[in-house]
Amino acid sequence: MKKEKRQGLKAVYPGTFDPVTNGHIDIIERGSVIFDEVIVAILKNPEKEPLFSVRERVEMISHTVSALPNVSVDTFDGLLVDYAEKVGAQVIMRGLRAISDFEYELQMAMMNRRLRKTIETVFMMPNETYSYVSSKLVKEIARLGGTPAGLVPLEVEKKLRDRFENE
Repeated sequence: MKKEKRQGLKAVYPGTFDPVTNGHIDIIERGSVIFDEVIVAILKNPEKEPLFSVRERVEMISHTVSALPNVSVDTFDGLLVDYAEKVGAQVIMRGLRAISDFEYELQMAMMNRRLRKTIETVFMMPNETYSYVSSKLVKEIARLGGTPAGLVPLEVEKKLRDRFENE
């Protein structure tokens, strides 16, 4: 028996994205081919002190993914599964760079499954070019006067340079 493709398969790609990296963009682009809709969901976490405001992160990501018609950017707080259910997503997309990411992500996926059995987690690995790139490392490079060229979108690179030149 042939299975039909589900229509309207929607995925949420959550994170702080402070800042968004080319590894994130790689996952978003590939997810946009797999899923009918991808929502990049920026976590508003008051416990963290981000370099960029939520508004700045929304603007940077929106600009970067503007050519992908089935990708949108939103913000959320609280439980991810509550947000995913609210927007009608059936899938949570998560990026894995290394084995160390897997242990944490597996725990989160299992807890999310316990909370909402109807929402699946899909793990995606970025292109090996970006397998070592993290927002934390990018910020450290920029903070110390290096250039994150090729690690982040051009607009993000400019904003990082501006942020640390004015310190």
